Amino acid sequence: MNHQFILNFSPTGLIPTKEVTAEVPIRPAEIVEQVLEVADLGVNMVHLHAREIDTGQPTYKKEIYAEIIHGIRQKNKDLVLGVSTSGRHFFEFEKRSEALGLEGSLKPDLGSLTLSSLNFNKQASINSPEMIQGLARKMLENKIKPEMEVFDLGMINYAKYLIRKGLIKPPYYFNLILGNIACAQADMLSLGLMIRELPEGSIWSVGGVGSSQLTMNAMSLVSGGGVRVGLEDNIWYDEARTRLATNRDLVQRIVTIAKALDRSPYSHKEAREVLGV
Repeated sequence: MNHQFILNFSPTGLIPTKEVTAEVPIRPAEIVEQVLEVADLGVNMVHLHAREIDTGQPTYKKEIYAEIIHGIRQKNKDLVLGVSTSGRHFFEFEKRSEALGLEGSLKPDLGSLTLSSLNFNKQASINSPEMIQGLARKMLENKIKPEMEVFDLGMINYAKYLIRKGLIKPPYYFNLILGNIACAQADMLSLGLMIRELPEGSIWSVGGVGSSQLTMNAMSLVSGGGVRVGLEDNIWYDEARTRLATNRDLVQRIVTIAKALDRSPYSHKEAREVLGV
């Protein structure tokens, strides 16, 4: 087993609002501050979502992503940064791919790539074959690595199809996200099947939706994988929902568990080398 792992931080997401939890970072300066704080704890990759400055609603605008990336890289140039191309709110290729056009010191290292359409509790994420391949092609052209989002086994099979078409190059990075109502459930059997199906040369992290986050993070550490953690997927510290979490709470707990298992996050430079970014 590799004793080092990817610690992928998802601070904001599309759903949590300040009305639900004051701890979620919405404005660029808040996101930057929280990213830099947990980078000192061991986070080596960040999965960024941007929000509109005035309303806090999800946005695709590259200017807001640029502000966040600039703020982080002013202080930490080695942290691996990814941007979202989500299909939950925006459906046009031009919007979903806009942040992939950032250049120079503002260019993201990764772009999210959900490998099929799926239903969440109250919303669909629409990802047509044409859209997935178009996003993968733009990432390839711009030398941005896909951060492949996988919610069930079929999505891994589609990743292999994209590899055969030459749209994705190794090393491959996957987020395995379990516990969503319409997808793979949060248990060891489902996780094991997904790990077994990954293409050779894959690097993977595991996240869990809601109360399954901690369980799936721990299962991944035991299984030799990485972790995706943050308020995007889960706003509560405990399963009984008596205490709202902070991003620092969630990251610190995972680092403590990892240490007990004799595992530690890659340094920021090591993560870049492993991922080839």
